[in-house]
Amino acid sequence: MASSDEFQKIPLPESQLDFPGDPYSVSILKVGYNNPQPDGTFRADGTVTLVTAADGNNILVDTGGPWDGDFLVECLRKKGLRPGDVRLVVGTHGHSDHIGNLNLFPSADVIVGHDVSRGDVYRPNRLSLGHAHVVDEHVRVVPTPGHTGQDVSVQVKGTSAGTVLVAGDLFDCCRDEDTWRSLSLDPAAQEASRGEALRTADVIVPGHGLPFRVLRNS
Repeated sequence: MASSDEFQKIPLPESQLDFPGDPYSVSILKVGYNNPQPDGTFRADGTVTLVTAADGNNILVDTGGPWDGDFLVECLRKKGLRPGDVRLVVGTHGHSDHIGNLNLFPSADVIVGHDVSRGDVYRPNRLSLGHAHVVDEHVRVVPTPGHTGQDVSVQVKGTSAGTVLVAGDLFDCCRDEDTWRSLSLDPAAQEASRGEALRTADVIVPGHGLPFRVLRNS
């Protein structure tokens, strides 16, 4: 299990939301947020991330809340894409601020939690057994349980920043050490998942904040 003296988490600026690479590039379309309100409620939306490849193997990780539909379509348009150009949509977990626009992608393969499907056809996989779902040699969907029992993250190798992990709510934000446990279904499992992420990723895209770089001290 990783300890705080083994690594540093360095928040990246708002100007650094794109990580080009070969064959895959990672672009954050929307930075998520989680803001407590005076009346005891909170306003929240999940980070939305696009993974693109020159061969058209485009992957969307989380779709934001259902209020984000028009915004998401416009973000894709600015990237020269339509919803039909997205081949795989990954929902890191089943909360409404992360999978609110799955309906925009009826022809894509969909992974939400441990379900892998296209349309109404669900495919066998080994995510529930702790095994990664391999897209290809550069991209894997990896189980990262804790926040919920079926959280997954998307690992992208070969970007300009090294290995990028689009982590959903495995990390709420860069500086979440005092808050993540209260939002966790299984804090022990999440702590183990976080430790593995910090050992293997160079940049982590959290569910509700700016991306951050991981510097390992050993």
